[in-house]
Amino acid sequence: MENFDASRSTYFKALLGPRDTRVKGWFLLDNYIPTFICSVIYLLIVWLGPKYMKNRQPFSCRRILVVYNLGLTLLSLYMFCEVERVQPRQPSPLSSHPAEEQGLPSSRLVTGVWESRYNFFCQGTRSAGEADMKIIRVLWWYYFSKLIEFMDTFFFILRKNNHQITVLHVYHHATMLNIWWFVMNWVPCGHSYFGATLNSFIHVLMYSYYGLSSVPSMRPYLWWKKYITQGQLLQFVLTIIQTSCGVIWPCTFPLGWLYFQIGYMISLIALFTNFYIQTYKKGASRRKEHLKDHQNGSVAAVNGHTNSFSSLENNVKPRKQRKD
Repeated sequence: MENFDASRSTYFKALLGPRDTRVKGWFLLDNYIPTFICSVIYLLIVWLGPKYMKNRQPFSCRRILVVYNLGLTLLSLYMFCEVERVQPRQPSPLSSHPAEEQGLPSSRLVTGVWESRYNFFCQGTRSAGEADMKIIRVLWWYYFSKLIEFMDTFFFILRKNNHQITVLHVYHHATMLNIWWFVMNWVPCGHSYFGATLNSFIHVLMYSYYGLSSVPSMRPYLWWKKYITQGQLLQFVLTIIQTSCGVIWPCTFPLGWLYFQIGYMISLIALFTNFYIQTYKKGASRRKEHLKDHQNGSVAAVNGHTNSFSSLENNVKPRKQRKD
């Protein structure tokens, strides 16, 4: 295993350059194997989970979904904007920088970027000193949140909402954890901040919506699901624009990472656009056609078979509505 790790590290170094030593010893970052294994387990559950649940009753999960979505909403908000003052404590893998143990302010994404005067057009990974470490610390939480978000899919499986386990959903969840392991090991700050900042904001909106939708009495008042998808598409476009600035006006940030991010954003735009069209454009048309056909069929039945329709209506026993 040690020889395998050594050869793999040599391959990564030859392909991507030297790793960033500032994250050495941080949880899950030293070795790629745990992240890879988590991704494989995730894909296996996506494949086998629906088969296991096929002949079983779905779980409600309502209460745990409220707690889960509230937790991710707060975590996303925390990453996006919170500023805290870290008290002195013993060094740990997640806070190994001496300045943090001295009780200096530890900023989150927006405030960290603002205080360090990050350049929108291009920002290197070693140009802001302690401010870079503040960004690195919150981006580790962003990476770790991608592991937590695997639970999105697991809840779909337990509730037998298999129609929500789309190619887009699995592709997005499975790739983000792996991509951000590499980001954290090679470019854990600098120009990497922008996409994570936007995504954290979108997730505040998204997980608050999912949390509220877990409460049946709240569902009639939730109207912004469509706009969350629009916000995600806008996020990808803005990230491409900001990433392209680093290509046009380069700095010390590696160009290869910028090209990769642009390609990945394009793939997400293609998949999310298809999802948006299928869900909100064609889906709305199909619902209108179905409603029209239903209305026409009802009128024909009433006009053609008034007596028999009435007797049939009287003989039908009302069905109990299933509680979610």
